[in-house]
Amino acid sequence: MKVYLDVCCLNRPFDDQSQDRIHLEAEAVLAIIRHVEQSEWLLVSSDAVAYEINNTPNEERQDRLWSLASKATNSIELTETILQRAETIQNLGFTSYDALHLAFASSVNVDAFLSTDDKLVKRANRYPEEIKIIVANPLGWLQEVMT
Repeated sequence: MKVYLDVCCLNRPFDDQSQDRIHLEAEAVLAIIRHVEQSEWLLVSSDAVAYEINNTPNEERQDRLWSLASKATNSIELTETILQRAETIQNLGFTSYDALHLAFASSVNVDAFLSTDDKLVKRANRYPEEIKIIVANPLGWLQEVMT
């Protein structure tokens, strides 16, 4: 299983856990990371993840994000092909960051691109022919995979 976690996912375990949804999504992200640590699944990262983490203003949060991102089995470097694909995806209404993440993930045919950003997930699922990879919330996806 090859998964791509966007930076929203990587942040989730460090968000305020007082809301049930945030707590459950954080647990799902940590469960996914455990599968990666046990070499059961592969975590794919990218230059876009590194860029976003490097631009996190809080140093403690940045260190925590790097600790999770360092679990990645594979990190994809930006290429002209990925940049062109991101532009195509952005034309569907995605932000430049979201389009880049989706382009990176689709370039290596991940089994799942996971995000806690409801707008991103909903928009991606409107364009399955264009996006060509599964885009889901980590909690819902993990529940499906584990049943």
